[in-house]
Amino acid sequence: MLGTSVMIPSMLVPAMGGSSGDKAQVIQTLLFVAGINTLLQALFGTRLPAVVGGSFAYVIPIAHIISDSSLQRINDPHERFLQTMRAIQGALIVASSIQIVLGYSQVWGLFSRFFSPLGMAPVVGLVGLGLIQRGFPALGNCVEIGIPMLLLVVGLSQYLKHVRPFRDIPIFERFPVLICVTIVWIYSVILTASGAYRHKPTITQNSCRTDRANLISTAPWFMFPYPLQWGPPTFSAGHSFAMMSAVIVSMVESTGAYKAASRLAIATPPPAYVLSRGIGWQGIGILLDGLYGTGTGSTVSVENVGLLGLTRVGSRRVVQISAGFMIFFSTLGKFGAVFASIPFPIFAALYCVLFGLVAAVGISFLQFTNMNSMRNLIITGLTLFLGISVPQFSNQYWTSSHHGPVHTNAGWFNAFLNTIFSSPATVGLIVAVLLDNTLEVERSKKDRGMPWWVKFRTFRGDNRNEEFYTLPFNLNRFFPPT
Repeated sequence: MLGTSVMIPSMLVPAMGGSSGDKAQVIQTLLFVAGINTLLQALFGTRLPAVVGGSFAYVIPIAHIISDSSLQRINDPHERFLQTMRAIQGALIVASSIQIVLGYSQVWGLFSRFFSPLGMAPVVGLVGLGLIQRGFPALGNCVEIGIPMLLLVVGLSQYLKHVRPFRDIPIFERFPVLICVTIVWIYSVILTASGAYRHKPTITQNSCRTDRANLISTAPWFMFPYPLQWGPPTFSAGHSFAMMSAVIVSMVESTGAYKAASRLAIATPPPAYVLSRGIGWQGIGILLDGLYGTGTGSTVSVENVGLLGLTRVGSRRVVQISAGFMIFFSTLGKFGAVFASIPFPIFAALYCVLFGLVAAVGISFLQFTNMNSMRNLIITGLTLFLGISVPQFSNQYWTSSHHGPVHTNAGWFNAFLNTIFSSPATVGLIVAVLLDNTLEVERSKKDRGMPWWVKFRTFRGDNRNEEFYTLPFNLNRFFPPT
C-alpha cells in the first residue's frame, strides 16, 4: 500500500501546483487516514484482514477537477493547490454518500444476489489482471533494481520457504517482503550514492534514485493531520457527479477484493449483510478522506490482499496492529519520508507477484462451476477479454488524444463514463452480471455453481459466518444481521 500512497500524491500534487512540502504532507495525511479506515474496516466493517488505502480509480475525476478553468486561472501555485484540494475534498464528501447509502440500506447486498461463482471468477481475476500497468511496465523503468527484487521475492517465498535458520520460525515464508525490500533498497541507495544514475535520462532517474523526490529534507519532523487542514471544502455539482463514478468503481473493486481476501484468509465468502456493512464503512472512509484532504479516495488495497496469500498470514489482529503502526508513523514526517524514498520499481516487482496471486484466486472460483458448458466458457472468456480490452482502448485514447473516448462539452459527464470504462473490474462486472443473469438462467443453476454459493448469501446460511463476521464488543445485539 505504501507504493500507492506515494505514487498518487507524487503524480497529482505537482499538477495541482503543490510543492515538495505539500507532497510530503499529503502523503502523511493519506497514510494516517488509511490507518484509521483500515482499523474501522477490520473492527466494524467486513472484519476481513484487508487494508484500505488510496486508489488510482479517482485519478480521472481528480484530473477533471484540476483542469477546471476557474482553478487554472489562479496564478499563485500554492493558492491554486489549496483551492484545488478544497474542491477535491468537497467532491469526495458528497460522493461518499453513494457508498454510505448503498451500504447501510443493504441495497448493495441485495444486488449481490445476482453474483455467482461464474460471474465473480473473472471479476475478481480482473481486480488483479487489471493492474498489469503497475507491474512489469513500471518495473522495466529500472530493471537493475526491479529484476533482482522479483527474483529475490520468488526465491525466498517459494524456493526457500521451508528453510528455517532460527529454530522453528519460517522467516522466509512469513517475512519475504520485508527482507527483500530491505536488501534491494540498500542496493538502490548504494547505486544512487555511487553516481550510477548521474547522466541517465530523467525517467530513469525518477524511477531509480532514492533521493529523487526531495521528500526527506522537506518533510516536518512531526505533523498530526487534522480535519479541514487545507481549509473549508468547496462544493460543485459537476465535480461531485464526476467523483461519484470513482466511488462506484472503488465499490466494485473492493467487492472483488473482499471475495479474494476471504478466500486467502480461509474464511467463507462474505454474506450480503457483511458485504453491505463493509461498503457502508468504506463510504465513511471516503468521507474521512474528504474531511482530512488526502487528495484521493479509498478502496481495498489489492496488493495487501495478495500479501495474505504470499505470507500465509490471514489474521485480522495483525492488520489491526499494522493500522495502529500506520497511524503512529504517519505523524513522524521524516520517518514516513524515508520509506517514501523507496524506488517504485521495487514495489512494481512485488506487484507482479501479488496482483498475479489475486487474479489466480479469482480464477479459482471456476472450480465450483461446470467449465464443460459452452455457456460458461463464453461468459468467462468474453468477460475477461472485454474487461482487459475496453480499459486498454480507453488508455490508448488518453495517450494519443489527451482525453478519453467519451468527449463531449460536459466535462463531468466525460469524467464519469471514462472512469467507468477505464476500470477492468467494473467493465467485467457489467458484462458478467448481464450475461450470467440473462442466458439460460434456470437451466444453468448447477453449472453456474449456485448450489455451493447460495448458502453463503445469508449470515445464518453457514455456521462459520458467526466466527468470521460477528461484530466485536457484543454489538450484534444492537445491530443484528438482516
